[in-house]
Amino acid sequence: MIFHNAYPLRSCCIVNDQHLQRFSVNILFVKSFGVMIAIAHLTSAHPREDTRIFHKMCRTLEANGFEVALIVADGKSDETLHSIAIHDVGASLGRRDRILHAPGRVFEKALELNAGLYHLHDPELLPIGLKLKELGKRVIFDSHEDVPRQMLSKPYLNKPTRWVIAQVLRIYEFWAYRQLDGVIAATPFIRDKFLKLKLFTVDINNYPILSELSSTTCWSARRPEVCYVGGIAEIRGIVDVVEAMGHLRSAGRLNLAGCFSDACLQKRLQDHAGWQRVNPLGFVDRDGVRDVLARSMAGLVTFHPLPNHIDAQPNKMFEYMSAGIPVIASDFPLWREIIAGNDCGLLVDPLNPAAIARAIDYLITHPNDAERMGRNGRQAVERWYNWDHQCQKLSDFYNRVLSLSSPEHALEA
Repeated sequence: MIFHNAYPLRSCCIVNDQHLQRFSVNILFVKSFGVMIAIAHLTSAHPREDTRIFHKMCRTLEANGFEVALIVADGKSDETLHSIAIHDVGASLGRRDRILHAPGRVFEKALELNAGLYHLHDPELLPIGLKLKELGKRVIFDSHEDVPRQMLSKPYLNKPTRWVIAQVLRIYEFWAYRQLDGVIAATPFIRDKFLKLKLFTVDINNYPILSELSSTTCWSARRPEVCYVGGIAEIRGIVDVVEAMGHLRSAGRLNLAGCFSDACLQKRLQDHAGWQRVNPLGFVDRDGVRDVLARSMAGLVTFHPLPNHIDAQPNKMFEYMSAGIPVIASDFPLWREIIAGNDCGLLVDPLNPAAIARAIDYLITHPNDAERMGRNGRQAVERWYNWDHQCQKLSDFYNRVLSLSSPEHALEA
């Protein structure tokens, strides 16, 4: 083994900077007599300031006294951000290049860092995770998505090809995960799938940091606007939302914050009549997200009913709730439990622009109801859907992976 001493532990709490909440966690401290990075997070596909990877996991670890490294492949050079060393292995030229060549560059950097634990975030990194295991390293994988189900929704593949690839991925996934020290799931649905496979697993839900997006903006000061924040794609309902803007009877507008996955889709929407009611903001940083939510009266998450969406828990849904604004969401069973169960928004048919328009109009023209729903959502986040609870589960998971005995059972949800 590369590290020589493991001290189980001390109780730490986050140094309360502008956004991170104070709470107590117990984490295993790993010490090496060589060059040592306690925890190394690896990604070849996500941006360096990804909310889950960087702002939640890496910054939480750093605030608790860990030396943390993040390996990325975005071509933006090395830097230290919030005391976290970010190592860039160079940008890829496209999806094919990323899948075929970026993992090798990430692997070389990972070996150089000589970490006590490697935390992988992308499916294409699984082969290098297995290589790291062969070298005696501790490795865990973070399943942000149900990858085989996600493959069934890929628009650039025909249906038979999608099905075949999904089955191959399912078999490979099961085999590969069993070689690792543990698997983290981003939702209870994914966790339950892993439990059936007898894997050491825990769900670390993508819930918001309590103080990050809270707003003191008076409801009467908000504009007649709704928002969508995040990656913009047709399967995430953007075409239907823009069409809905053309059906509005109120003076509502859409604050659209994020990047398009397809330039052709962006051009097509810009020619749509509903685009006249869109404020295209492009990419915004976390402070920008907070500002957009503070000026909006509702947040939209009207994903299409695809296999990987129905049981998903989109980060933006909980961020809208955290910001105290009502959610207009697709009427999926799980989402109904969250939105209707907490009376914090309206459910719609995501494929019906007229229904989306009616929901927007209602919240803009009924500000008292909108404010009440937003307040209910914020209370639900404070009680259940927040990062504080998830951070403790993450620390427990790290502890068990880094312990000398092999883990045998999944952590309690």
